[in-house]
Amino acid sequence: RFLDNRLFATCSDDTTIALWDLRKLNTKVCTLHGHTSWVKNIEYDTNTRLLVTSGFDGNVIIWDTNRCTEDGCPHKKFFHTRFLMRMRLMPDCSKMLISTSSGYLLILHDLDLNKSLEVGSYPILRARRTTSSSDMGSLGSSTPRAVGSPCHHQNDVGPLSEKHLSRASQREGGSPRNSLEVLTPEVPGERDGGNCITSLQLHPKGWATLLRCSSNTDDQEWTCVYEFQEGAPARPASLRCSLRLTHCIEEANVGRGYIKELCFSPDGRMISSPHGFGIRLLAFDGQCRELVDCLPREASPLREIRSLYSHNDVVLTTKFSPTHCQVASGCLSGRVSLYQPKF
Repeated sequence: RFLDNRLFATCSDDTTIALWDLRKLNTKVCTLHGHTSWVKNIEYDTNTRLLVTSGFDGNVIIWDTNRCTEDGCPHKKFFHTRFLMRMRLMPDCSKMLISTSSGYLLILHDLDLNKSLEVGSYPILRARRTTSSSDMGSLGSSTPRAVGSPCHHQNDVGPLSEKHLSRASQREGGSPRNSLEVLTPEVPGERDGGNCITSLQLHPKGWATLLRCSSNTDDQEWTCVYEFQEGAPARPASLRCSLRLTHCIEEANVGRGYIKELCFSPDGRMISSPHGFGIRLLAFDGQCRELVDCLPREASPLREIRSLYSHNDVVLTTKFSPTHCQVASGCLSGRVSLYQPKF
């Protein structure tokens, strides 16, 4: 993650984050210690110059790069939840989204990164399924997966107790800072069972979130798009939720138990998704229109625009170039391929 034109940060499975300078890549600017397990996400708030990281220890940690020295940066634990998989900031840093391997999607609204959150200290807005009412406690869960590591499942209770939910149901008025919304996104193939949210991406304009989900039994895998619904309910405890399922497609489910990282194109009109030994380019409709121009009344299939195959192993990650008509893919055996699609 670039912090400016020359400084960037990397995260590692050795539990550390490193800061680098493009002008001197043979040595790190500094190494940041604070996580106790694999670090899997780096986000950056350009307004406050705060670095935000998350790892499989369940912690989201804030690093103050304004006071960075050779020994590191001052840091604090911002949030904690079990089975944390991925964390993302909205483009305007107004929200933080966190996905878990137990099938929950957490949204922190009106984000304030300067305030650390302890369990029970944040107001809970809503807790429900994205498109149909469901008992949160009825869903199964799983332990975190790792890129290159199969997933093993076990039972677990949800991240919130009934005590917290009942307290939230009595609240009225507007939403305070860092209000927590807990969702169990509906996945077409798992209406009555649990699922594992392995990958989380945000639309570049903040219109939607993109999830890669698999069933707890690893026999189905889906790519799903959920639009953000604007406006807040009159009562924070109302049943209206922030996300609505708009598009989905079933995946090949090759390489069961491994995380597959997908992505939006820079303009948000296409999705690149790992598919077996290659990738698929997906769109919201056959004309590759903007999401807001082709929102369906009910969840519709994503359209396959092109399939690209060049690997001899399962593709785990894919990314569009931010500046060129080019897309990259990386497979389990370590090979990276570049494509320049022609339509």
